[in-house]
Amino acid sequence: MTPEPAPPVRPALTPEQEADLAQRAVQARQWAYAPYSKYLVGAALLTVSGKIYDGVNVENAAYPDSICAERTAAVKAVSEGEREFLAVAVASADGGAPCGSCRQVLSEFGLDAQVIIVNSDGAIVQRTTVRELLPQAFGPSNLA
Repeated sequence: MTPEPAPPVRPALTPEQEADLAQRAVQARQWAYAPYSKYLVGAALLTVSGKIYDGVNVENAAYPDSICAERTAAVKAVSEGEREFLAVAVASADGGAPCGSCRQVLSEFGLDAQVIIVNSDGAIVQRTTVRELLPQAFGPSNLA
């Protein structure tokens, strides 16, 4: 098996960017549509180009058709041509981590992307990376 090439060097996330992403994720929560679970989630995703895309969870009575905040933000970014993610902040009442589906989608666009998990007050409860959240991720190299 051929080893994967080293990931490109990504710009470091500044404390100001981290704080801005956390606050924007908290603000995005207000638009979440979660009439069934009542679990409101907001996300703010920073791309390598410097653009920020927000997202919220959108539930559906047919539960499998719901989408998480992280994937909403990722789809918005990709639909506008972005392909490299630098960081994502995720805000929920209790500082919950991204689900498995979100981890997989985020891995497609940057295993080394920072993940900032915050509670509803904007307090950071965890700093990690997509790679740490999804070790041994399935990716494009598995399809070669």
